[in-house]
Amino acid sequence: MIRRVLIANRGEIARRVTRACHELGLRAIAVYSDADADAPHVGEADEAIRIGPPSATESYLNMPALLDAARRTRADAVHPGYGFLSENAEFADRCAAAGLTFIGPPGSVIARMGSKTAAREAVRAAGVPVVPGDTPVSQRDDDIVAAMRRVGYPVLLKASSGGGGKGMRVVSREQDAPEAIATARREAERAFAAGALYVERRLERPRHIEVQIVADTHGTIAHLFERDCSLQRRHQKVVEEAPGPTITPTLRERITQAALAAARAVAYVNAGTCEFLLDGEGDRAPFYFLEMNTRLQVEHPVTEAITGLDLVHLQLRVASGEPLPFRQDDVRATGHAIECRVYAEDSASLLPQSGRLLRYREPRGADAHGVRIDGGVREGQTIGVYYDPLLAKVITHADTREGALQRMTEAIRRFDILGLRHNLPFLLRLLAMPEVRSCRTYTTFIEDHLIDITRAPAAPFRQAAAAIAAAVATRGPSPAPADTRDTAVFDPWSKPGPVAW
Repeated sequence: MIRRVLIANRGEIARRVTRACHELGLRAIAVYSDADADAPHVGEADEAIRIGPPSATESYLNMPALLDAARRTRADAVHPGYGFLSENAEFADRCAAAGLTFIGPPGSVIARMGSKTAAREAVRAAGVPVVPGDTPVSQRDDDIVAAMRRVGYPVLLKASSGGGGKGMRVVSREQDAPEAIATARREAERAFAAGALYVERRLERPRHIEVQIVADTHGTIAHLFERDCSLQRRHQKVVEEAPGPTITPTLRERITQAALAAARAVAYVNAGTCEFLLDGEGDRAPFYFLEMNTRLQVEHPVTEAITGLDLVHLQLRVASGEPLPFRQDDVRATGHAIECRVYAEDSASLLPQSGRLLRYREPRGADAHGVRIDGGVREGQTIGVYYDPLLAKVITHADTREGALQRMTEAIRRFDILGLRHNLPFLLRLLAMPEVRSCRTYTTFIEDHLIDITRAPAAPFRQAAAAIAAAVATRGPSPAPADTRDTAVFDPWSKPGPVAW
């Protein structure tokens, strides 16, 4: 039985796993880099241990440091969260070799599904449709160009071992192929230490649909319905919802059965997600397998909201050898749920932002009003340059999609963040677009409408900035500091409670 869980991650997902551990009576052990010494996930765990300097390669991606931390804290299991080493087959294998339970599928499954080409072949053999494409036997540039000709332009050139848009290029003309191949290969080698590429047909305006599955070690496997993740930018998801608003019951049956067939084909265990591209609408709309994520997804809360199931609880129980506490027919979906990711970023350029959170206030009374906040930061914290700039996730649930959208809009408006740029105004404008409201979106919708979505900030945000400036300008004379070297800048949020402007 699992008793002590080392959480090999940080931020909101580390807090999420800690909460689940405590609810099941398990001890949660946090790890932290020097940059995260005072982060919220450190203080909430039962124990915490330093693993290295701020650089991820020296801390959260440092397998020897993590395994040593597990040994020193007497952990018997490791939860990888998502990102970092969550889909690293070597890490899963090294955990097993050290006598640790890896909370996820076996390393052999991660390796097989982590290779886009191997995954395509595995699911194709199981009768699951895949996006038409070609995997060159040779990785010579002219052989990759020949594969593009066979597939037909426009094509997507993709890294065999990657995801998240890294090592991916759209190629519309053959004269653009040499530069695209060189750039994609370079990105793939830098991100995944593997430069192999393959070619896939580029679908026009598809929707991105993924199916959550969970499987135990006793032969039971079930799906927990689908999520629509079509609103994304540069292949990074921005808004996710469940169930898919355009999915008919017949199409749902087809796509969930395909996901289960893909999972069975590789003897999958624990929680995972099969991702598909949907090329049309209606019962008989074609869809194609894209990839399988062998881990927990960032957007898992929307599935939890509609099913009432706790996915991290299920992960921990399956890893402990317990059977799933339900059968497929027991799983029901109720209402509609939406998730938005709140980032520290300049939405016009998509550049991450760093600096001190002078004010960070989540919507009050969220849990009582169909709103859930999974946050990973606190007020006063410095957001650095070392990790993903995700600040929080906002999840809303209501009887209808319109109700969930309304709750999301209200929650984002009640969010209070000052000190660095963020994407809250971007999200408000995106959610207000008629195409979003009427479900007429697709995977490149944000890029196609970027000028409209990233226009000048809304008046309330300008007014907040003006209020801060006024507070600084009118604070009156300050007594001379005892130490003339004291150059502290007045901070209107330095004292708790409301500030009178």
